[in-house]
Amino acid sequence: MLYSAFIFGLISSLHCIGMCGPIAMMLPFDRSNPAKKVIQIMLYHLGRLSAYASLGLVFGILGRSFYMAGIQQQLSIIVGILMIIIAVVPEKVFMKYNFSKPVYKGISKVKSSLGNQFKRKSPDALFTIGLLNGFLPCGLVYAALFGAIAMQNVTLSVTYMLLYGLGTIPMMSAVVYVSNILSFPMRSKMQKIIPIVTVFIGILFIIRGLGLDIPYLSPGTMSLLVKANATCH
Repeated sequence: MLYSAFIFGLISSLHCIGMCGPIAMMLPFDRSNPAKKVIQIMLYHLGRLSAYASLGLVFGILGRSFYMAGIQQQLSIIVGILMIIIAVVPEKVFMKYNFSKPVYKGISKVKSSLGNQFKRKSPDALFTIGLLNGFLPCGLVYAALFGAIAMQNVTLSVTYMLLYGLGTIPMMSAVVYVSNILSFPMRSKMQKIIPIVTVFIGILFIIRGLGLDIPYLSPGTMSLLVKANATCH
């Protein structure tokens, strides 16, 4: 299932252009030195990847507890259903209920810190901007975290989120060089692909949880138990 993370990241980057693209375009890069600019862009992405890896670690530890409790397959099905719900329910419906309200103060501090970092031009500022950017609320990141929590161990959960982040890099890098990389009508059309891919990945997680004894796609219950025991030893 790890391959789905990178694919999901590639597709999610179409959404990132609209949400995080403005942040990327306002980054305090050295515009006069192309080589230095590439390094600065990588520092920004390294910050984002660090945030995703940290989230993967936290959710991986949580997922590991489910795995040890023997409900990993049920969790995989639930995760698949939640990913499909995120894909088919309009984002404005989630905004209406404001699920992030309990952590609103924390998010406000992240946004405030993010704004302060734009005033600096040091390498650590670019890394910090990427790090804080990675912690900003995003429905597609939440969907990726659902996938991470359904992995078999913490290492796989962290890897899942790193692959998701790597998938977003090509488009997020391109938008720095070409601000009008995609016209609004084109972006609108391409963003319609996002829910289709999300539903597809959700279905993969459901199939995985059903334990149909299909190698690599839907291992049987005994296969999961064997892997769990091997990991424990």
